[in-house]
Amino acid sequence: MKLTAVLEPDEISGYSAICPELDVASQGESEDEALTNLREAIDLLLETAPRSEIQRRYRPGVKVRSMEVAYA
Repeated sequence: MKLTAVLEPDEISGYSAICPELDVASQGESEDEALTNLREAIDLLLETAPRSEIQRRYRPGVKVRSMEVAYA
């Protein structure tokens, strides 16, 4: 499975991380720790959730792109 990880700085915990394809989130004190924790959360979901739950959550084809907008 190829999944996306979106990392965002968080004032409280360091970084939050989300996998939009499976709607799974985690956090960590660094980017690497947040990504590791997200991977563990995804692994746990895939190991324990019923197949129907994974199929319900899974949204393939998510794309992340940057864009610029005018702001005054």
